[in-house]
Amino acid sequence: MSLEELVSTYGYAAIAIGTFFEGETILVLGGFSAHLGYLQLPWVIVCALLGSFLGDQAYFYIGRSKGMELLNSRPKWKAKSEKVFSLLDRHQVWLILSFRFLYGLRTVTPFLVGMAGVSPFLFFALNFISASLWAIVVGTLGYLFGHAIEVLIGDIKRYEILFFAIIAGIGLTVWLGHFMIRRSNK
Repeated sequence: MSLEELVSTYGYAAIAIGTFFEGETILVLGGFSAHLGYLQLPWVIVCALLGSFLGDQAYFYIGRSKGMELLNSRPKWKAKSEKVFSLLDRHQVWLILSFRFLYGLRTVTPFLVGMAGVSPFLFFALNFISASLWAIVVGTLGYLFGHAIEVLIGDIKRYEILFFAIIAGIGLTVWLGHFMIRRSNK
């Protein structure tokens, strides 16, 4: 199966699943794939919006139902969570609208917002707005990245595997670094 067939067949599902958990890299790759013509940018954005939104809704409800139990089992999280709770007290709406744009806060913030007793309706509405903006911005940046590379080197399809590998490698490196830091803070 060629790269084009692989991306065309599984790309939208990969974007939805990847953005459910974190997903900046997968969304940039989705936008890049749209530039190459393997996917359609509007559907890339829709899949990312849904994956991101549903993931954060799940983390929010886990925080509401099991938050204290999980927080008490990880004492190192308490100091960091106090900072988020403090921000929530002062800037609730802005924090909910912006957390997904701050790498490393995407999964923990909805969890802590759920613990803080924020209205589920308020979180739902702000989370949807934020997920929409994030999907549009990051997906479009991936698309424009593909366009910029094409302007610089011409025939981008000749080097597509290399660019997919570079983007994925950068994303994996950032994720592993973040994972190692998070693991050492447990």
